[in-house]
Amino acid sequence: MHGAIGVLAALYQRQLTGEGQRIQLAMQECVINYSRISYAAQALWGIAAPRTGNQSIMGTNSPSETYKCKGDGPNDYCYIYTSRANPQHWERLLKIMGREDLIGDPRFDSPQERFKNRHLVDEMIAEWTIHHDKMEVMQRLGEQGIPAGAIMDTMELSNDPDLNRREIFVTVKHPVRGDFKMPGWPVKMSGSKVPITAAPLLGADSDAVYGELLGLSAQELAALREEKII
Repeated sequence: MHGAIGVLAALYQRQLTGEGQRIQLAMQECVINYSRISYAAQALWGIAAPRTGNQSIMGTNSPSETYKCKGDGPNDYCYIYTSRANPQHWERLLKIMGREDLIGDPRFDSPQERFKNRHLVDEMIAEWTIHHDKMEVMQRLGEQGIPAGAIMDTMELSNDPDLNRREIFVTVKHPVRGDFKMPGWPVKMSGSKVPITAAPLLGADSDAVYGELLGLSAQELAALREEKII
């Protein structure tokens, strides 16, 4: 959806100026934008948004789980997934873990058998991940094209240097709250900067609206306020 919005904006600009632009966006950054309610909860309570469950019920796939990694924190886990449509994911994972001996093992040689023996798959992976921190696990698997993601809460993400550099999180100036960090706009357009600003307070633009649209003078506006009409 975010990609479609960016494309439409660029097409509209091309109609007006004859020039196009490059659009860039990443899945993680779009999901952060979709998680605005979680960041509202974080701002309200001053702590990372609590987990309320994210278990997928697609089923019949293994591995497709979060695994404990090195460290004692509540987020020291990495989600690891191998596609049913790509058996190379599983073989690459075995090689990374030093378990090439299991390549071709009938207990794990098909998606159906791996799911049937998923408790063994989970035990094997957990025995490996516990010796590595979550970022290392994610990087090593990602370099081999295996879907994996370190578990991070809303606070870790909002403090991530790269996400802040890319303005996936931005700090706006609010007239009452002061500086306030919030998710930014994830669609990066080479020719259209989308600034994130605080919403106006109630009545903040009344003078401009009544003055410019209705042509009322400052004296007339003052009289209306005095009579509590506006």
